[in-house]
Amino acid sequence: MPAPDRTVLDVSRLLNEAGHALTNRLAAALAEADLTPRMQCVLVHALEQERTQIQLAALAGLDKTTMVGTVDELERRGLAERRASAADRRARIIAVTEKGRLAAEQGQRIVDRVHGEVLAGFPAESRAGFLQLLEALASDSAAGPQPVRRPRGR
Repeated sequence: MPAPDRTVLDVSRLLNEAGHALTNRLAAALAEADLTPRMQCVLVHALEQERTQIQLAALAGLDKTTMVGTVDELERRGLAERRASAADRRARIIAVTEKGRLAAEQGQRIVDRVHGEVLAGFPAESRAGFLQLLEALASDSAAGPQPVRRPRGR
């Protein structure tokens, strides 16, 4: 049986493969700072403002289990700690330590370098347009419908 005709490139596959390649490249580069991309993302977002573990997980695109493991590792390394929120004593926030702030700064320099190297592969006149399109696609998909949950085994 023949496959259906495609009228458009497989954008989902291309974005997934590009994201996977960039994440692998970031992981290798962040190893210099003994960080993972997840750790770097959590540290940076936790430094921006007081945020709970759930808020950080949403910003980092991490599921609950992965987020718990990431914060456990950050705590083990002395880079962050769970604290009661000043605004809501029932809520727990992730507070970055001074050691964590320094690690996040080093990590951000690495991330910026890698992103710069990746973008340098595009013609200079195409970079801004590429980033605008990517940003538009990402913001549109964030506002779009949530994944459909299918019932388990019928």
